[in-house]
Amino acid sequence: MFFAEAEGLAELGAAKAVRVPGVLAAHEFDDSAFIAIEWLAFGGSSVASERLLGEQLAAMHRVTKDRFGWHRDNTIGLTPQHNPWTNDWVDFFREHRLGYQLDLAATKGFGGELQAMGSRLKKRLPAFFEGYEPVASLLHGDLWGGNWACCGGSPVIFDPAVYYGDRETDLAMTRLFGGFGAGFYKSYEASWPLEPGHRERLHLYQLYHVLNHLNLFGSGYHGRAIALMRELL
Repeated sequence: MFFAEAEGLAELGAAKAVRVPGVLAAHEFDDSAFIAIEWLAFGGSSVASERLLGEQLAAMHRVTKDRFGWHRDNTIGLTPQHNPWTNDWVDFFREHRLGYQLDLAATKGFGGELQAMGSRLKKRLPAFFEGYEPVASLLHGDLWGGNWACCGGSPVIFDPAVYYGDRETDLAMTRLFGGFGAGFYKSYEASWPLEPGHRERLHLYQLYHVLNHLNLFGSGYHGRAIALMRELL
């Protein structure tokens, strides 16, 4: 997990778009492991820093590959996240995002309506992408409000779950738990406007993270997952 985090931070840093903390070391020995990360003194955010983050995130998303995935797997929280290189985004999202989380939920006893609707939703995925072909953008992968801060007025992002995928997934996560102001979204869209249908796909992409929270933290997220699926179907 720590080695993947170190590689993810290096991938984001190489984009030279949004600042990330440097990795000083990552090592494994016996039954322990650690990662040592650059110390940054965080301060409060502002409207200006949120706008800058939106502009910089759009620039980061313009770093692309010709396929979806990444050269290695990593984690989303403590959940394994599989990133095999895949030519088709719908196939990737169906199998390695929604499908994996639904299968994991089944092993934890969440069956019934959740699995039935999940199966229907996976079959209907192509409908959300009619007329839209996402590019494989460099993604933070877990961009909620707790994974960005300001250092000297400049945005910093950290704790990533990096892969290459639809840029809308990063933006969907920013709206799931709050922590990003209107200036962030206006600045992002001024730099790279979103495509038609993004409002419908937003809930689809949020579902992945809600299912992950269900698997990590239990039944408190079951109702939210069901509600999202009903709306999408």
